[in-house]
Amino acid sequence: MQPAGAANNKRNESSPNVEPPPDSVGNLKYRRVLLKLSGEALLGDARYGVDVATMEIFAREIGEAVGLGIEICLVIGGGNIFRGLAGSADGMDRAAADYMGMLATVMNAIAFQNTLERIGVSARVLSAIPMPTVCEPFARPRALRHLARGRVVIFAAGTGNPYFTTDTAAALRAAEMGCDALAKATQVDGVYSADPKTDPSATRYDTLSYKQVLERDLQVMDGAAIALARDNNIPLIVFSVGERGNIVKVLRGEGVGTVVGLACKA
Repeated sequence: MQPAGAANNKRNESSPNVEPPPDSVGNLKYRRVLLKLSGEALLGDARYGVDVATMEIFAREIGEAVGLGIEICLVIGGGNIFRGLAGSADGMDRAAADYMGMLATVMNAIAFQNTLERIGVSARVLSAIPMPTVCEPFARPRALRHLARGRVVIFAAGTGNPYFTTDTAAALRAAEMGCDALAKATQVDGVYSADPKTDPSATRYDTLSYKQVLERDLQVMDGAAIALARDNNIPLIVFSVGERGNIVKVLRGEGVGTVVGLACKA
């Protein structure tokens, strides 16, 4: 993986519209990050769909990070609208159910883009399934240009293929964009040996290797996503989205969470 400092210099030279505060640049641990949000995180107090107030909280934190000079890519799941695996379990054809799940992620992406733009943060949605009347089709050069202009890039429709999760899509896009880290927001403050909600004795890990995650079947992300992160030396940060301000803390390398892969060779 290219050293963050070398990549950062090139990015700053090609980002004339982005002028982060001088005192913030040197304090950034990660300069380009892919943030993975679950669709359920957008529910807030709603039972279905998205909660506008909840989205605005996340959008403002992302906007604060952009103001610090962090380039942000975003992948949002679609579980608040439709989950492909659940549809398949109910008897639907797996490929058809997965395509419906991908369309749900497009809906979330458009909603989140609208929220970001409403608070003054420039954003673009790029879909792996072309639908030019509602968003741009995914193309790596286009995505890189948007990042260089200081825009949040929201990747939608997963990989564009059935049988792949949005976690795998997040790891794939993080590799394609040359991200310094992949941050996954969850309902707990890191990775545990078991579900801490049902097992009070579960142990939280500060760091893990990719190998440990796979061998212990810790369910951080699916195996394909972990393998992609491992093969491209992308550290994975698992943290709680429930604590206000945690997104910015994590993107600055200050938040509480579990780091997978970074300096872990086991």
